[in-house]
Amino acid sequence: MSDKKKVRIGLVGRGLMGRMHANAYTHISTIFPDLEYQPVLQAIASRNEEKGKEFADTWGFQSYENDWRKMIERDDIDAIDICAPNNMHAEIAIAAAKAGKMVLSEKPLSHEIGQAKEMLDAITEAGVPNTVWYNYRRMPAVTLAKNIVDSGRLGQIFHYRANFLQDWTISPDLPQGGEAAWRLDVDAAGSGVTGDLLAHCIDTAIWLNGGIEDVSAVTKTFIKERLHQETGKVQPVGIDDASIFHCHFKNGSLGLFEATRYARGHKALYTFEINGEHASIRWDLHDMNWLEYFDHRDDAEVRGWRKIHVSDGDQPYMDRWWIPGTSLGYEHSFIHQAADFFKGLENGGKRCAPTIEDAYETEKVCHAVLESAKSRSWKTV
Repeated sequence: MSDKKKVRIGLVGRGLMGRMHANAYTHISTIFPDLEYQPVLQAIASRNEEKGKEFADTWGFQSYENDWRKMIERDDIDAIDICAPNNMHAEIAIAAAKAGKMVLSEKPLSHEIGQAKEMLDAITEAGVPNTVWYNYRRMPAVTLAKNIVDSGRLGQIFHYRANFLQDWTISPDLPQGGEAAWRLDVDAAGSGVTGDLLAHCIDTAIWLNGGIEDVSAVTKTFIKERLHQETGKVQPVGIDDASIFHCHFKNGSLGLFEATRYARGHKALYTFEINGEHASIRWDLHDMNWLEYFDHRDDAEVRGWRKIHVSDGDQPYMDRWWIPGTSLGYEHSFIHQAADFFKGLENGGKRCAPTIEDAYETEKVCHAVLESAKSRSWKTV
């Protein structure tokens, strides 16, 4: 690595996403050895000193900090990777941008739209390289879907539909707040499935099918009160457990979206389908290495849905991996996004989508969904 340009990473947060990002960085030098820039696991910031040390030792970080502010002040940190709860994203990102650090942030940008705009403005003013970890774009089958849409093979787009179904919050005994359940605390998360699950669906939809004009939404909170782990008291639940909306896309197509954590039997069912004038495509996270394709222009005798196994070397990202016919997993999408970010630093710093600007468009749609559900009316994005 001596002949490579080093990007010294400061990671904030050691939860699931912290592990996913650390795993991605550890694979860059072997899977993408031709990159001019390579990550160095420089420091991890965690409020829990014992767990911070353990995380640093496990993943090979050279040091740790108890306060992310101290990490941003360090001269040996080039990029801040934010894997903290949603309500911390903006403050960390703004401080990092003002310090001239690159910013890689988990989604959503913030727990509320005002802070997301402040985050956007600060990073734009600083002009630092940035990206937001909407990792599903980097699954090879989803990237192939993008290539097919951009080729025009589908013709005019009529419909886009997507859902993201889980079942892990059904029990009324599940608490809110604290390190493990902050996603159920509205002060930390900002919203429930709208910002956590639908945000992924919306980002992918905008990437594949263009911008969204307006939305009409319904949300539901099924369990109204939960024990809060930090206060020890039973408190009202402020997040949405389920969220449904339909919309108009700017290209004239219609959209239908659903997300819930109350779909018993589904752990992470994320699907999308696009129906066009000539052809349709659909994808299922549970079968992530396959893309389904239907083309009405095929001969009638053989016309039907076909399943494309995305594993050949001429398909997106697959030239970096294993023999055709084998499969990749969830973690590989993070490796691909990290590699794309470092590739973007070459030749003057090409933008690595989704950027902060891209993610803010998703943020505006999520905000419109929540406002529409509250007012029971259509909302313009």
